[in-house]
Amino acid sequence: MNELNQSDIEKTCKQIFHDFRGVLSWKWDNWVGSFLSVFNTEIEKDIRVSLEKSLPLFWDSSTIQTAPQIVQTLDNHLGGLRPTQLLFTSPLSNDAFVFCAWWPWGSGMSISLRIAPFNENLPKSEEDVLMEQLKMLAKI
Repeated sequence: MNELNQSDIEKTCKQIFHDFRGVLSWKWDNWVGSFLSVFNTEIEKDIRVSLEKSLPLFWDSSTIQTAPQIVQTLDNHLGGLRPTQLLFTSPLSNDAFVFCAWWPWGSGMSISLRIAPFNENLPKSEEDVLMEQLKMLAKI
């Protein structure tokens, strides 16, 4: 990944973790290689307003087909959006971006956020280094 993309990804993640410090806690989720937080729907509006500052682009199950191909590829990797689920992204930069999968639970009481960078062309060794840096930012 070129330095600009890595810098953008680090800045975006750093901002997200800063904005949610003291509000959300993060853990590492191996399932899709992302940072996971679960919160009560009582704070849903506040979380979404803060999230949209860093990840201003979003799609749902009815609009994902209008997303750029790289975002559709990510959506397929995640299993496809279902009704009520959202996929947020930072602005795309050379097919590298930060995403957030917003997945309400069936109970209607909780929402899971999964946040990670996405870049199909990043070598595994560089991805590992970047993820370790981001884990330090998330303090996990």
